[in-house]
Amino acid sequence: MADDVVVKKRRQWVQPMCYQRFSKGQFHLLYGKLRKNPEKFFAYIRMSISTFDELLKLVHPHLHRMDTNMRQAISPAERLVVTLRFLATGSTFAALHYQFLIGRATIGMIVRETCKTIWNVTKDLVMPEPNTEKWMKISEGFYEKTNFPNCIGALDGKHIRVTRPPNTVSKSCSKIFFTVLLALVDSSYCFTCIDVGAYGSDGDTSGFFKSNLGKMVNEGKLNFPSNKPLPGTKGPALPYVIVADEAFGISTNVMRPYPIRNLTGTKRAFNYRLTRARRMVECAFGILANKWRVFHSAIQLNTAFVDDIIKCACVLHNLVLMRDGIVFEDSILDPLPGVPWNVVRGPNSGMSVRDAYAQYFASPEGEVPWQNENM
Repeated sequence: MADDVVVKKRRQWVQPMCYQRFSKGQFHLLYGKLRKNPEKFFAYIRMSISTFDELLKLVHPHLHRMDTNMRQAISPAERLVVTLRFLATGSTFAALHYQFLIGRATIGMIVRETCKTIWNVTKDLVMPEPNTEKWMKISEGFYEKTNFPNCIGALDGKHIRVTRPPNTVSKSCSKIFFTVLLALVDSSYCFTCIDVGAYGSDGDTSGFFKSNLGKMVNEGKLNFPSNKPLPGTKGPALPYVIVADEAFGISTNVMRPYPIRNLTGTKRAFNYRLTRARRMVECAFGILANKWRVFHSAIQLNTAFVDDIIKCACVLHNLVLMRDGIVFEDSILDPLPGVPWNVVRGPNSGMSVRDAYAQYFASPEGEVPWQNENM
């Protein structure tokens, strides 16, 4: 979707109010005081002082600007704080203009540039491409926390609402549309792989398989471990799998629940065990959206900008979880609507794998004593 923003001609070189940035701007009034109060700093920036300092060190070379005879450059620390406050609150650029006393257009450029920088400098640190050893470690985490063996991730897609900005040209007549965040999550609520806006928002049944992530799964390009017997058994060796909901097509490496009609006890047990593992991705989306509340309402920016924001928020999500852990209140609410894909029949090979897992969960080697109480 093409969105061409019509930029108005600048009336003034600097808004007169912005000359007071160093004396009345929010960054210069609060930043020093917040660093003396770790709890307030975390509430304001949404990460600890040590995590912020680590992030600032990474982005500093890319955000540093030289002072000129006409003005003093905005520091990397201030640029980072402005961007994090935008992500944390979802405030408009106009609101941030009055808070930080930086021009509205300048804030827009700072936020987009900083989001791109955060993604580029942290993605390999907090969201590296998994190798076989990493997949096996993720599988151990799922088995320990959810009792689902050979599971290497929970998969789901979410709609991010976008409002077409005024004075833009778009092929769509609708004021509200969506970009899609497709994510694979580990047992610690961290994003292992993401795919942003790659297949539109039309709810295509084969959307996952058209995405870059889906193609890599189906073509065996993600270095999944070799098939392995389930715990307590000598065989057969079963593939490592991703758990998903009914919206995703079943395949050898992607498991979804059995249809709700004519469920046997064995199938009910499988659905329950899969749901316990799949809830990791739902919790991850809840933590993401409630820490970075820019996702609580429709984002009034062009779709390319929104994609930069989503990718930035995902790596920040991982960084904060890895460094600071999880705050329970972050996961109370998930305002992100799911992607309403139609259900399709999967290949027989995928169904055979699902049946093998279902039989295992109903066997003495694979059942848990409380599974029948929760079905």
